[in-house]
Amino acid sequence: MKIVNGIKLLLVDDEPHILQFLELGLVNEGFEVRTAPDGMNAVNIANEFQPHVVILDVMMPGIDGFEVCRMLKKSGNNVAVIMLTAKDEVEDRVKGLTLGADDYVVKPFSFEELLARIQARLRNQFPSLFGEVVLGPFRIDDRRKEIQYQDTVMELSPTEYELLRFLVLNHGLVLSKTMILDKVWGYDFGGEENIVEVYIRSLRDKLKDKDHRLIRTLRGAGYRVDLP
Repeated sequence: MKIVNGIKLLLVDDEPHILQFLELGLVNEGFEVRTAPDGMNAVNIANEFQPHVVILDVMMPGIDGFEVCRMLKKSGNNVAVIMLTAKDEVEDRVKGLTLGADDYVVKPFSFEELLARIQARLRNQFPSLFGEVVLGPFRIDDRRKEIQYQDTVMELSPTEYELLRFLVLNHGLVLSKTMILDKVWGYDFGGEENIVEVYIRSLRDKLKDKDHRLIRTLRGAGYRVDLP
């Protein structure tokens, strides 16, 4: 995915060498980057800078990353929050996601992994920045609400469009049924989880993916789109 000018990132970490490393790499990728060494500075800078994505460390003195995440999401701005944590613990992940975090990365991490997650959040939350997004054999046009597969426009219902869009934009990531329901059907959906299976089956039929090589099922975990 080509990064367009004007995409703003805020990096928040109390470790100067991490800030310097990430800032150098992300500026080199074409992002406009600001940094903050603590939570209070992060909130103040975010209010003025209006970043698209905030890379937010959990463990910081004073206001920790969880509280900063809560404040950023409460502000009403459309900002994607990716949390950095040194603890690979379910409780931390659940707490962050409950407060509105969009993703998390466990330290130590590779720059390539973080960049991929930033790109996924941008594709998902700010598609208008790109107009059309081309990923492998898919072309997603949010303005026309169309998805082309292998240069052919697919006949999709509105829900099928949103589901396939969500799966493709987050390709390579395992997406649970609960996550899919929340993002595609909404948090207040009162139906059964098996509705996801029904729609996945329909998409596989339309994609001629009878061997499940494009939309993979990971038993007990969810689904993952693998692009050629």
